[in-house]
Amino acid sequence: MSKVRTAVVGAGAFGRNHLRLLKESEHAELVAVVDADGERARAAAAEFGCRALEQAGELAGLADAAVVAVPTRAHEEVGTALLGAGIHVLVEKPIASDVASARRLIQAAADAGCVLQVGHLERFNPAVAALAKLVRIPLFFEIHRLSVFTPRSLDVDVVLDLMIHDIDIVLALTGIRPEEIRAAGISILSPKVDIANVRLAFASGCVANLTASRVSTERVRKLRLFQPSEYISLDYSRQELVRLSVSGHRQIAFSPLDVAKNEPLKLELEAFLASAATGAPVRVTGEEATRALEVATTILAKIEEHSRVVAGTLRSLKE
Repeated sequence: MSKVRTAVVGAGAFGRNHLRLLKESEHAELVAVVDADGERARAAAAEFGCRALEQAGELAGLADAAVVAVPTRAHEEVGTALLGAGIHVLVEKPIASDVASARRLIQAAADAGCVLQVGHLERFNPAVAALAKLVRIPLFFEIHRLSVFTPRSLDVDVVLDLMIHDIDIVLALTGIRPEEIRAAGISILSPKVDIANVRLAFASGCVANLTASRVSTERVRKLRLFQPSEYISLDYSRQELVRLSVSGHRQIAFSPLDVAKNEPLKLELEAFLASAATGAPVRVTGEEATRALEVATTILAKIEEHSRVVAGTLRSLKE
């Protein structure tokens, strides 16, 4: 595979991770970093040995592919501009700030005949890939994604910031959309929802309980899956997978499973570069990412409904 001329738009924390790995990749020629903050762009360019630009439009003719690592509200604007210039795009999750914007991005990619991949990073987690091979009839998920508070990504709620990873994984493993969604959430340290708890119910009888917090005292990334005669525990961060199975004689077998550990972001970028170079299908399509965004959007609406009920209860107690 020949090297793909690649740029990164956004020189923040996420963007710098992409820059590091693209610089190391045998399949990428890192040509530029773009950031509206010229000083930040120049600092990143000096560190990673590429050009510094302040406008994504300047990449036309310079890059064949680009990673969009700007705030979510700018995904559509930047992504459609790049696609319109014939540049393949990997856009960070969530695909966009709303479903209509996501669909316009998908259409822009189709019109341009370009690759559009979405950065749902956990799809490239080797432990998740190993889990996908074991899933038969998922009946119950218990998922926790907790983070210590940082000032990044406060332009979106915790559902779009953290929980959307697990929404995407559950949708991918069940293969269907939920038919019922219940949700509650509260704001703690930001104007947005910082803690959320969600229950997804599927027509198959499967239920998924998801909890996400960005104001925790510890960092937790765990998924537990129950299916007939089997319980599987996954640690996203450690890339560890453990299976407990029950035989017909009520004997319990405990077995850690082999996982070929690797850096998910590296795997994600290599898959994107391969698709950009060959036209091969992407691992996470715009359509899949939009389905996750649709569920996330419904969750936020349910949280708002719950908040109004709680507010009414509190008012009644004061009267």
